[in-house]
Amino acid sequence: MNVATLLPRLRASRTRILDDVATLVTCESPSDDLAATSACAELVGEIGRELIGVTAQTHDIDGRRHLVWRCGGPTSVLLVGHCDTVWPLGTLARWPFSVDGDRATGPGVFDMKAGLAQMFHALAALDDLTGVTILVTTDEELGSPSSRALIETEAAGARAALILEASAAGAIKVARKGVSLYRLTAHGTASHAGLEPEAGVNASIEIAHQVLAVAALGDSGTGTTVTPTVLHGGRTTNTVPDSAEVAVDSRAASRAEQLRVDDALRALRPVLPGARLELVGGINRPPLDRGASAGLFTLAAAQAERLGLTPPGAASVGGASDGNFTAGVGTPTLDGLGAVGDHAHAEGEWASVSAMPDRAALLAALVDAVRVGS
Repeated sequence: MNVATLLPRLRASRTRILDDVATLVTCESPSDDLAATSACAELVGEIGRELIGVTAQTHDIDGRRHLVWRCGGPTSVLLVGHCDTVWPLGTLARWPFSVDGDRATGPGVFDMKAGLAQMFHALAALDDLTGVTILVTTDEELGSPSSRALIETEAAGARAALILEASAAGAIKVARKGVSLYRLTAHGTASHAGLEPEAGVNASIEIAHQVLAVAALGDSGTGTTVTPTVLHGGRTTNTVPDSAEVAVDSRAASRAEQLRVDDALRALRPVLPGARLELVGGINRPPLDRGASAGLFTLAAAQAERLGLTPPGAASVGGASDGNFTAGVGTPTLDGLGAVGDHAHAEGEWASVSAMPDRAALLAALVDAVRVGS
């Protein structure tokens, strides 16, 4: 690879990169719509084939389409991205893709369609892709229920997994908390709220006690958060509710903390006589700790210096990604190598246009350095 020509070449391709970003953003792909995500995956496959000359293998799992490109030889570096978004169909009608100065906006542009376009242009700039495997999934925003096994299988044994998630202020993600997801249901006994409320066991009151107990499980000292989120209870206004439930989102930086919270949630007991608790869910993603990313971060900083780019910062975040899974199988993992911008999952998310070729160049240099073992 000629490092001297890499950055100028990709900067000269900025308009084409942006065109591919626009094409992907205007193909809406909410995670819960199988037809929409499949159509977007097909589009990603076409862009990938055009740019790197390799046709993706299709993996249909539980009705979902995931794509794998194998560029020859055993996998030394795995690149992981996703094309599903959190935005429902129809969002484009009120918030179309647009560019204002350095900011490209539109649903999913930052998380993570700009990163996908950057990835393929980065790979297209390399002379040799031997040992490179690319995986693009369609259910990451749901917790990767159908793609997890595929991700772990592809990552196992690779020298590195590079994750194309977005990057706030250009910082590479060197650590992510693990995620645990639960639903806690309180079961009571229904009765008429006016005639004989005392004959019932109020599940809403029981779940209120449990919400306070759940929230108390967080630990600011270790950064562990345990957050009651969506809450439902009862069916009619004149009935003592016989069922109420709360969703629980827990984030922890260590496996030990994940297990502590899991044990505590399973040890919860009802407060009201006659009430019963039911817990479903568990640990979803293991933590991505700094030990899994330290060597790759040092290598990325060295490649930035070779390219004449400002060295990227390092960030530890509470959000999870498929990088948690690749690190969980023991593969060195570096995350946040995608678009530079802000406001993921929020109205007005944006990606920096000027940063697109620069991040593509950094990714290309990093892929080549890992691939040749330098």
